[in-house]
Amino acid sequence: MRFVLGMVVVLIWALITRQSLKITRAELWPLILLGLLFSVQTAFMNLGQYNTTAGHAGVVITTFPLWAGVFAHFLIPSDRLSPRRVIGAIIAYSGVVALFVRSIVGDVDALGAPNVWLGDLLIMCSALLLGLRQVYLSILGQGISTVKMLVAQGIFGCVTFLVGSLIFEAEPIRMTLLLGVSLFYQGVIIAGFAFLGQTWLLSNYLPSRVTLISLSSPIMTAVLSWLILGENIGPELWAGAILVMVGSYIAQRNQSDTKEKPNST
Repeated sequence: MRFVLGMVVVLIWALITRQSLKITRAELWPLILLGLLFSVQTAFMNLGQYNTTAGHAGVVITTFPLWAGVFAHFLIPSDRLSPRRVIGAIIAYSGVVALFVRSIVGDVDALGAPNVWLGDLLIMCSALLLGLRQVYLSILGQGISTVKMLVAQGIFGCVTFLVGSLIFEAEPIRMTLLLGVSLFYQGVIIAGFAFLGQTWLLSNYLPSRVTLISLSSPIMTAVLSWLILGENIGPELWAGAILVMVGSYIAQRNQSDTKEKPNST
């Protein structure tokens, strides 16, 4: 339902801006690969979130810009890793290590999640795939329109998660006010307007610079998980959030914001 609502927003935008949704033969397989990558990445994120806390998931998933930087180094000639970015990445990943140590050897009951270490590992896999998807979107954006890429992701998301729901979920859907508000936020705001803006940015700027926007996410996630969900924020979460934020800043600082478009190898 989230992807259905997101596609409605995208399709309305395509009609307003009179963008064509006709897919050429050359665009078909790249869009299929993008849809599959999107579905697998989102599946890892959902499964990981089920097994870990919101605070841990929020910090670990925020490492995706670092993965994007690694993939961009090999796939986009104008977006290379520098010594400063490597140092920043090492600092940021040390924050993730701090979370994994608590997940494995800490008091799991105190964290309030069934398999925190497994959840953190799945979220890390999702972050890696998300970083790869950011770079792939940036490359495809040089020849394929934003709406086509978003519709492809939405179609694959709808189909794969509908099938998964029919196989693994037996409980009926009960529409509540909370579910309605959640669907509006995740579907219209995030999968619709936010994805439109993000995909446009990735088509016009280098991915390592676009992902700089997420720099403050670890701290915001830690605070919100405490305020809204009442999660126990241990020292490892604060340490991990700060290290990820500082490392990401070091990796991204002094980057030019010129509109140098990415070109794949």
